Amino acid sequence: MAGNRDRFSTFSTATRLKQLGERTAAHVYRSQSRRQVRRSRLTGRAALLVLVLCTLVVALAYPMRQYVSQRSEIAEQQKAAASARLRLERLRDEKARWQDDAYAEQQARKHLHFLRPGEIGYIMSDPGAEGRERPRTGQAGSDRPWYSNVWDGVDKADRPGN
Repeated sequence: MAGNRDRFSTFSTATRLKQLGERTAAHVYRSQSRRQVRRSRLTGRAALLVLVLCTLVVALAYPMRQYVSQRSEIAEQQKAAASARLRLERLRDEKARWQDDAYAEQQARKHLHFLRPGEIGYIMSDPGAEGRERPRTGQAGSDRPWYSNVWDGVDKADRPGN
């Protein structure tokens, strides 16, 4: 210890305080730089995490959009298939009705004004409509007998402006 005292005794108090201050400053500087390194590592990790998350969001955005649009398209196709099934059932029912001879005869009598042998058919017409042309409907005369429609077609073809 005596040698240690000799060494310190050769320096002045000001020099000793200066060395002590330099050591303390170096120690403080090292601890601050360690903290800054730690902070920058944490910030770098956070930035990397944010970058990875953004990349995942961008990478998954298009497939998710495709998935959602395909799911909605599937739902639309299922609705269309259900309505087609209903229409098919109605058409099958109608076909089964047409297989019945009584239904076919009823429709022929109603729409085509068919009569059975020995029956007498009457068609009522408006007496005031003789001189004027009949008003046309959007159904192309489906409320009239078929032969009237045919005759009107022949008359229309004979007119000079058509």
